[in-house]
Amino acid sequence: MKLKVKLMEWSTGTPAVTLSKKTADKIGLHSGDRISIGVANNGKKEMSAIVNTIEKYIQDGEVVISADLKKRLGLKHGQFIDIHLAEPARSLFLIKKKLAGSVLTSKEINQIIEDIVDNDLSEAEISLFVSSMYSKGMNERETRFLIKAILNNGSRLKFSQKLVADKHSIGGIPGNRTTPIVVAICVALGLTMPKTSSRAITSAAGTSDTIETIARVDFSMKELKKIVDKTGGCLVWGGGLGMVPADSKIIKIEKKLKIDPEAQLLASIISKKLAAGSKYVLIDIPYGKTAKVGYLKAKKLRKKFISIASCFGLKMNVVLTKAKEPIGDGIGPVLEMIDVLNVLNPKKSGPSDLTEKSLYLAGELLELTGKAKGGEGVNMATGVLNSGKAYEKFKEIIKAQGGKIVKFEIGKFKKNILAKRTGKVRSIDNKKINSLARNAGCPVDKMSGVYLHVHLGDRVKKGDKLATVYAESRCRLNMALKFHRDFDGIKVK
Repeated sequence: MKLKVKLMEWSTGTPAVTLSKKTADKIGLHSGDRISIGVANNGKKEMSAIVNTIEKYIQDGEVVISADLKKRLGLKHGQFIDIHLAEPARSLFLIKKKLAGSVLTSKEINQIIEDIVDNDLSEAEISLFVSSMYSKGMNERETRFLIKAILNNGSRLKFSQKLVADKHSIGGIPGNRTTPIVVAICVALGLTMPKTSSRAITSAAGTSDTIETIARVDFSMKELKKIVDKTGGCLVWGGGLGMVPADSKIIKIEKKLKIDPEAQLLASIISKKLAAGSKYVLIDIPYGKTAKVGYLKAKKLRKKFISIASCFGLKMNVVLTKAKEPIGDGIGPVLEMIDVLNVLNPKKSGPSDLTEKSLYLAGELLELTGKAKGGEGVNMATGVLNSGKAYEKFKEIIKAQGGKIVKFEIGKFKKNILAKRTGKVRSIDNKKINSLARNAGCPVDKMSGVYLHVHLGDRVKKGDKLATVYAESRCRLNMALKFHRDFDGIKVK
């Protein structure tokens, strides 16, 4: 049926249309149905969209188009488009096949990823795919197919520089904001680092959430390349680039489900490094009782990373770092940025554990690229950090991203968590601290989070401050404190 386009300022984050109830009834459509949209003479294939219906404000025969569809189809107000009920996506059968435990072929995985990119799968159907990867797993061959499919259905950057490098952590550890420090050090020493990061999935903040407190992180591929050509590096959000759109859509679902399947973790990281043009990649796998993975799983994951990376011509090193507790003092976007700036600024004193880990990772990356000889990487990294050159490079990158170093405000609602007894700090649970910060509003509320006054092994007296919880609303603070009462993440004995 042909309908007249009506444009309104309306964005859903996913292609969608709104019809009058009368028009929808004529076509036999209901809210939530998936339709195909055809545009005459535009040379593009049909696109799928989700239907919404409304009783008023839209005339019979009109269709209101979301901003996503307007942009992708180049639609104009008053233009006529043809819509009809879409057939079920071909890949839905393949997802059910995976959920039943079958091994998928390269063609089958590519079909699923293609349908995700083309919006032919609903969020519920993508959730089913994520759940199938989580519950049934994927072997190494399937994971390679998944990486190829993600790359084939996206775009790639190319750089003329020889030493294009990247560093990535699998995440899960509160704080642990080493990436901005490593990028600043290594770029100051001549490496090219088009660093694209994700937002937090299960933790209190991701690198992009943290950088966003002082600069833009959402750029086009053309803008990213311009920043890197000018400064040698960048610290941007990968999801905004459109390089690997399937990965961004899958991560969006993972956040809602709060699960991170191993195959998708491997595919997400490697595909993004390849898409960004990196040739050398350092992977940090924190392990521990309350980390994402234990030591044995970390070893297996390292083996898979190296094996898969070699198939794509990536020179990779994977380090396993013990994670018994959070890294740094601040947990949450602003609090973590304060830690980063205190480490980078030679006139300040940042958390020693964050400093040491950042120098170690920077040293490993410098040695991997051949910029430093074996065993000399940490000394080289320490020199450029202490000299202030890394801090100057960081400020240069931030300025190129439209930002600047600012004086921070922290959530106006706060509460100290006090020691109930005299003793030694015996444990700080990474998962519980992450959840405490998320209950306080992280990562969306940038000024919220948790500041740790103690670390493992510290001796405290009854009534001493263990941590301070910050929130941007009284409601969020109360929610976080209730979580703390139910699931105390800091044990003193």
